[in-house]
Amino acid sequence: MKKPTLILPALALLVVAGLTPAIAQESSEEPRQVLFTNVNIFDGVKGDLIENGSVLVEGNLIKTVSSGPIVAPTAFKVDGEGRTLMPGLIDMHAHLCFYNGLPYFRDSYDAMTVGAYIHHAALDYLQQGFTTARSAGCNDLGIAKAINNGILPGPRILPAGGFLSQTGGHADLGSWSDRPLEQDALERAETMYIVDGVTEARRAARSNLRRGATHLKIMAGGGVSSEFDPLHMTQLSLEEMLAIVGVAEDYGTYVIAHAYHDNSVNRAIDAGIKMIEHGFLISEETMDRFLTEDIVLSVQAQASLEAFGNVDAIDFFTPDQKEKGRRVNEGAKQMLSWAVEKGVTMVLGGDMFGPDLGRQADNLIWFNKIANDPLLVLRSSTSTTGEVLGELTGGMMPYKDGPLGIIAEGAYADIILVNGNPLEDLEAVKRDRVDFVMKDGLVYKNWLPDENAPAFQPAGPKRDAYLGNL
Repeated sequence: MKKPTLILPALALLVVAGLTPAIAQESSEEPRQVLFTNVNIFDGVKGDLIENGSVLVEGNLIKTVSSGPIVAPTAFKVDGEGRTLMPGLIDMHAHLCFYNGLPYFRDSYDAMTVGAYIHHAALDYLQQGFTTARSAGCNDLGIAKAINNGILPGPRILPAGGFLSQTGGHADLGSWSDRPLEQDALERAETMYIVDGVTEARRAARSNLRRGATHLKIMAGGGVSSEFDPLHMTQLSLEEMLAIVGVAEDYGTYVIAHAYHDNSVNRAIDAGIKMIEHGFLISEETMDRFLTEDIVLSVQAQASLEAFGNVDAIDFFTPDQKEKGRRVNEGAKQMLSWAVEKGVTMVLGGDMFGPDLGRQADNLIWFNKIANDPLLVLRSSTSTTGEVLGELTGGMMPYKDGPLGIIAEGAYADIILVNGNPLEDLEAVKRDRVDFVMKDGLVYKNWLPDENAPAFQPAGPKRDAYLGNL
């Protein structure tokens, strides 16, 4: 029987850190091996499964992928019982520090609470089978650093640091009565930077990268939920964008842009930005630029198609915000159809938070309502995404041991077992059908029967939030 998530015991955290005597002794002799058997393998690339295959993990990497048995006598055995083994999912538009919007935490809690919530959200990503989350803006730099350094358990986080926005831009979340040059509490917490002019833009960009950002996020146009920026608005001058892109290029990395319409998207592309978030109101002519200039589109299908498909149900939206949501919903249907038809490179990013945090897989399912191509959808959350991250992040990529998003020799051991064939039924990647999660060779969720793998079950009841070495 599947158990609810429990608070992690201190023993589990010690095991994660490799502090138990048995683990320490084992790691000093030879890399730990884990052998998955009786699994149907989706490698993240091909449109068919390797049936009844085997995968051997050694340490934090995949050592062998086989269509037949693998001989590994000392390995811990995991019998997949016919489940699909596939790469851990990657979310390219995560907002781990949101709850009911950023002002909610600003006005009601403190930074300690925000940090605790970010970690809670990160652990929930793992329970859903998302082993990597690319932040689309927020001060989650410290959490990402702590996870990378083994201080906290969690998914791989590629942080953007604070949003870069102009006065009156999409990340200007201060009060209506704020005076020029006054810093809102969110800006003081480095959740966002209000930058007006080239010097301020460079300083904020450099500050993010100095503290460990892997990329930068700018607000290039208006938004739906924000107060001060009409949807039709274009934000940041070309000179400001060029300054931010120049800083990123000096670090060997890239910039992503929040942008909806032609003016904001084209200005961002003119400035050298390689990935557009949203883009729901662009014309077909602008869409063609994505192809000719190799621009990546980050897709938020659930937000645009489901959430904005029923804006009247969003009771905290003003009439103006509801009208903006309706426009985005209609534009998204056309824009995504063009992107699929033309073969634009797409990656999937949920842009989901608060009550929707636990349903990141719905972004895949809603995108498939337009794409009608589960393989394209899955690649956009695994292999294509891993390749894009590797290419664009460059020297700022913190994960250099192997590729992400694929099941292949030498790739990171970010592996999930799902109940069903996602190439035929995308519902198989929803959290209640994700029965096993491994990230970096460590197990973060195990809903397999107790008798299947007694060697790595902790004492006491089975925990779907179990963290630890096999």
